[in-house]
Formats: sequence, C-alpha cells, structure tokens
Amino acid sequence: MGGLWWWVWAGSAQEIVEACAEVEVVTEPDLVKRVETWSVAEIHLDDPEPNPLTSFRATRDAQRGQPGFGALVGRDRVYLRSPEGEDGEVYLDELGPDGRRVRQIELRADGDAIRTTVEDWLFNPPSDLYDPQYAALEIGRDEFEDAWRRARREPAV
Repeated sequence: MGGLWWWVWAGSAQEIVEACAEVEVVTEPDLVKRVETWSVAEIHLDDPEPNPLTSFRATRDAQRGQPGFGALVGRDRVYLRSPEGEDGEVYLDELGPDGRRVRQIELRADGDAIRTTVEDWLFNPPSDLYDPQYAALEIGRDEFEDAWRRARREPAV
C-alpha cells in the first residue's frame, strides 16, 4: 500500500478535501516538519489542468451531485455495513471523524463474529467521508454495538 505526496497550496486543508476525492491532507506539525525534508512536488489547488490533482478533482465533481454526498462529514462517529464479500463475510466499521477505522467486526458466513481494533491493523487508511457510496452503507450505532457485544476477539497467532 503506498501513496503519492505533494505540497498542495490552497486556502485551507478543508478546501483541498472538498475539491479532491480520496485524498488525505496532513496537518500534524511533526509529520509536516518531517516531510519538509523530502523532495516533494508543489501544486496549487487552482493550477491549470492537466495536473496531478485532475483525476481527484474529476472524481469529486462527479460525486458532488449524487445523493449522500458529504452526508457523513463532520460526525464524531460513523457506522457502516459493507456489502457481502465473496465468502459471505460482511464488515461493520466504526469510523472516526477523519474516516479511519476505530473498531471493526467481521461477520462470517458461518455465523461467527470477530471484533478488532486499531491495535490489530497494520494499515488504517482513511475512508473519504464525502464519498456518497458510504452514505448508502450507514447503519445505526445500536446495530454496531449489539454486534460488537456478540463478537469475540480472535486469539493472537
């Protein structure tokens, strides 16, 4: 799993995420200081197209008119139920305000349920809470909490 890094000049971090889909804006001072030592291309949000942000902007523009666009932004917690996977598994996710998973439950086809937390994951990329696809997957907190109580932790390997 990788990523692309740019210095993006804009009026605010919020302006960037509102204009570009599937991006994470890094504002933590320690990380910004570390990245300042890297050789990273600079882009202005309003640079003429084509530029490295063109596809991210096009995706966001296509999302903007869809039902559910931005519906999950600004919440302390968001609860989602994924569509059923190939093996019949379904994931319930609790996301924080930055779109990162806080807790997850795997509902297996055999009826077993496994719960995991941040400490269990090697990677935890943020979900784009502006993306309207996630609004359609939203569930209530009670449904998530009921499943969490029934789920078990998988023994460490």
